[in-house]
Amino acid sequence: MVFLVCLAGRFFISCDNVDATSNVLEIDTATVDSLLADYDLAQGPGACVLIIYQGDVVFSKGYGLADLSLETPISIETNFRLASISKQFTAMCIMILNSRGQLDFNQKLTDFFPDFPSYGNTISIRHMLHHTSGLRDYFGIISDTVTQQLRDQDVLDLMMAENSTYYNPGSEYRYSNSGYVLLALIVEHISGQSFADFLNENIFLPLDMLGTVAYEEGISTVFNRAYGYTFSNDIYRLNDQSLTSAVLGDGGIYSSTADMVSWDQALYTAQLVPFDVLNEAFISGTLNSGAKIGYGFGWVLDTYLYRKRVSHTGSTTGFKNVYQRYPNERLSIIVLTNRSTGSPKDIANGIAQTIF
Repeated sequence: MVFLVCLAGRFFISCDNVDATSNVLEIDTATVDSLLADYDLAQGPGACVLIIYQGDVVFSKGYGLADLSLETPISIETNFRLASISKQFTAMCIMILNSRGQLDFNQKLTDFFPDFPSYGNTISIRHMLHHTSGLRDYFGIISDTVTQQLRDQDVLDLMMAENSTYYNPGSEYRYSNSGYVLLALIVEHISGQSFADFLNENIFLPLDMLGTVAYEEGISTVFNRAYGYTFSNDIYRLNDQSLTSAVLGDGGIYSSTADMVSWDQALYTAQLVPFDVLNEAFISGTLNSGAKIGYGFGWVLDTYLYRKRVSHTGSTTGFKNVYQRYPNERLSIIVLTNRSTGSPKDIANGIAQTIF
């Protein structure tokens, strides 16, 4: 049976069994529920799962609570902190500016920050997008005396206090949160807007992602917010923010599975950027040696069950998430959770196994 439900002006398909001869994927809801059993808690944090096939939402369901103190259940409108899934949005901002002729992927850090140390002369935007810049991880160089949350500008200050990189840019792949923070600051430098405002004006509003926000405490609000929790001493404790939770470029976006439908479908179109620019996001970067790294612009590129996959995980204080896309099948699986334990990636892989 198929139910068509309208929520917030969008239509979602909820199905138990769908005619196999139709164009809609049949989802074994019992199997999905079993994969999420640990999250289906009456008094604990949980998850929201989304499956999109051929442009239709064929499964969308919340498990557990978004806010334990208010006993707010998780729904498709619940906004989770995306953590590193945010990187694909940062990359899109850079691609938007490139499509407008406002920057080149081969421009160097010192083109935007003239006072940056000389090691920035050889680090390009492309290096930062592909995690081949060699920039030092800002997580590892925060002073023990810091008690206030860092912001993107603070990360730039940390990078400017360094005088070297882990390796020569382009010679290795090493995942870099620092690079994506600097990319967000480049967006601000070129656009003259805050990064949060640029995201809202150029991605969230055009795609009708009205609940999605690059969250800045005291400036913006996360409606329908999921709070993060950590299991400690036999109970779940609120553990929602850390010293780095206010940094936006590498992981500061909150969104819901309802809004992520719009983002997912836009990636099949030229709505945000022309296809020649969009396609670069899904092409593996290469090292100076010519070796492929398996990472595009904000996306991990691999195969699973003999199918091409583009994906990203996101993990931060109180949240663990995964977003997988199988572009040839036009299938997407998203699992957002508001707790520090568990493996959403294993859940998404399990869902893919049942489908394929």
